Amino acid sequence: MQKILACIDESTWSTSVQDAAIWAAQQLSNPLTFLHSIEKQHLPNSQDLSGAIGLGARSKLLNEIATLDELRAKVALQLGKELLATAETKALAAGCSQVTTEQRHGEFIDNLLALENTAGLIVMGHSGSKTDKKLSILGTHVESLLRRINTPVLITPHDFTAPQSFMLAYDGRATTEAALEHILTNTLLSGLSCHLVTIKNKHPDQQEKFQAATQRLQDAGFKVTASYLAGNISQQLAAYQQEHGIDLIVMGAFASPRLRQFFLGSNTLKMLENSQIPILVMK
Repeated sequence: MQKILACIDESTWSTSVQDAAIWAAQQLSNPLTFLHSIEKQHLPNSQDLSGAIGLGARSKLLNEIATLDELRAKVALQLGKELLATAETKALAAGCSQVTTEQRHGEFIDNLLALENTAGLIVMGHSGSKTDKKLSILGTHVESLLRRINTPVLITPHDFTAPQSFMLAYDGRATTEAALEHILTNTLLSGLSCHLVTIKNKHPDQQEKFQAATQRLQDAGFKVTASYLAGNISQQLAAYQQEHGIDLIVMGAFASPRLRQFFLGSNTLKMLENSQIPILVMK
């Protein structure tokens, strides 16, 4: 059984990641793993300092740097253990029965990619310790991850509340068809009210696909509100979300495979940068 992989760090976003991961684990009845990565501290070495200071002072400073580096590593290791223990205790208290933790050294993205084949869902914060609560600043790890990973990613706002409704931004392309299929074939969004929203484009069969998607969702037992809109995509989606009090947005990441090298489509990126609710990004 594939697991939910929740990425936590020392930032204030970790609480919402824990809450979202626990909610997802309960919806899916899947195992939950909390991951903490200890990334290398970049400190100056002898070559960095050789031209700036004398030999005696350099030797002394390098010894101090080595001591500081060792201390930082110990503190980071202990902090990670405590973060993971706290998250595990919280998940078990919430009723999750299969909870594990993993702490790895190395770059966050590399660690996550190494574990991707075991995960059916990745949960991470919109930002991290360097951005804190600035919603307009998308965490660099989010950008890098979504450029390279194929697993669905649930991106949480600073504060997570279990959703009661979701909006699928549907355009009939491959990524939104995949998102629709994912919704229909697992229980993550079961019990939530569905808003299927399409912004009119130039594809001749868009409306036909939209109607078929509406019917498939209804046949699966979802209560569906279907809206066919026109105008600027990101503006219309944001306005619709606010007007209807949507709790979660589901979007496809790319308009086509060729766009992977350019990161996300501009509309997905705008929604990610500015949304104050969770976004589930599908490939």
